[in-house]
Amino acid sequence: MPWVRKDLLGLEDLSKEEIELILSTAESFKEVSTREIKKVPALRGKTVVNLFYEPSTRTRVSFEVAAKRLSADVINIVPHESSVKKGETLIDTGRNIQALKADIVVLRHFASGSADILSRHLDISVVNAGDGWHEHPTQALLDIFTLKEKLGRVSGINVSIVGDIAHSRVARSNIWGLIKLGAEVTICAPKLLIPCEIEKMGVKVTQSIDEALIGADAVNVLRMQFERDSDSAFPQQLEYFKNFGITEGRLKKAKKGIIVMHPGPINRGIEIESAVADGINSVILEQVTNGIAVRMAVLFLVAQAQEKIAFSG
Repeated sequence: MPWVRKDLLGLEDLSKEEIELILSTAESFKEVSTREIKKVPALRGKTVVNLFYEPSTRTRVSFEVAAKRLSADVINIVPHESSVKKGETLIDTGRNIQALKADIVVLRHFASGSADILSRHLDISVVNAGDGWHEHPTQALLDIFTLKEKLGRVSGINVSIVGDIAHSRVARSNIWGLIKLGAEVTICAPKLLIPCEIEKMGVKVTQSIDEALIGADAVNVLRMQFERDSDSAFPQQLEYFKNFGITEGRLKKAKKGIIVMHPGPINRGIEIESAVADGINSVILEQVTNGIAVRMAVLFLVAQAQEKIAFSG
């Protein structure tokens, strides 16, 4: 099926076929990174603006590398060094970027729904690079891409997501994407960090880390987001690691060859043991590499759709 959306705002609204199209497009782009000259002219003449209101290393750099490998021009805007510091709103910032004839805005913002709001005010494409506690679609796509690459399929696999579910846009996007592609998903966290009625998303819920690991083909370990805790209600770090940390000992009870994932940044000794993060089951750095291909695919597809919309209009 052809891609028709000028924006990528989340996985909740995407069909199974749309997700599969992104993954297959990413597969074709992954080969580019193995070439001596790591570039294709797919977005030559296009301008991609990275507008990040929150700190980021992997996501921002990955989008920048992806855009440059597609031969696009890239501009990085740091809000605290821009007119945002003078009181300019997100919509006004976006409209000015559009007036400067950019083609795609990659937005990370602390407010849930910000990417959707911005997309409604712009004719150019908006790609959500994480909005509050809502969604982080490209992270989930690269996670799913990695799972498919390692296991050969997504349908029928068992994936456990462990950690700070309540504050995790990564968890939400992964759940939407995995379930639409036919995977079984279990979430595991302290009761405080399990959102109310999350079972309605189609997941199994447990507070037992051993139960979450038994039978899982992969475990996606989430970062404990202590910076989002406003009332000091989080579990203590050592207590959390004792009860929910992914350790070599716990992995020995899991399925042989279980895949260990993490969206980063890693809090070693809090959510995951260093021996596991750096061990043979870990695909954490492969996730980072795959993020380039997935984001190349997303930028390419939304740019194509934008051109078709402009032509037909």
